[in-house]
Amino acid sequence: MRIIGGEYRSRLIQIPKGGRTRPTKDRVREAVFNILVRKVGGSLVLDLYAGSGAMGIEAISRGARRAVFVEDDPRSVKAISDNIKTLGIPADKAVIVKKDATKAIRAMAEDGLIFDIIFLDPPYYKKLAKECLINIIQYGIVNSQSLIVVEHHRTDDVTVSDSGFIEKVKRRYGDTHISIFGVQRPQPALPQG
Repeated sequence: MRIIGGEYRSRLIQIPKGGRTRPTKDRVREAVFNILVRKVGGSLVLDLYAGSGAMGIEAISRGARRAVFVEDDPRSVKAISDNIKTLGIPADKAVIVKKDATKAIRAMAEDGLIFDIIFLDPPYYKKLAKECLINIIQYGIVNSQSLIVVEHHRTDDVTVSDSGFIEKVKRRYGDTHISIFGVQRPQPALPQG
């Protein structure tokens, strides 16, 4: 797999061994970043269910100030770490969080992090995308300018009515759909405890 644009353009990255990861196809990544072109530079990015880290690395390559990669599969964590090292990405630009998505979202809320762009690409058919969207808004890790990019199967329901999100863009690439949500009204973070 290759990085498509920016500083690391055409550089190869590895995907985790074991077949559990479903890498985002090059044409889908390119389309997403064409939509986000004005938002990426200087942004704080969260790559949930990061897999190989391709989305977060692509964002760094295109000028994001930092990407946080959330992944709990050890093979994926190793692949992300190896990709960051191989590309020579500075340590202050890439942070790997070895937790499941819900625990990571909660921890980031406790740290007061607000992300400009969130990439969300959970396993298909498990309702995880919808659950993460709800957690993102409830824990307050976004603001009114944030965008959440969800990659999901065409049959996965990502409808989050009356949650504070508004779907801004929807694209189809075969069975893969990309939904980009804006934040209609940020919620105060849930009390910790």
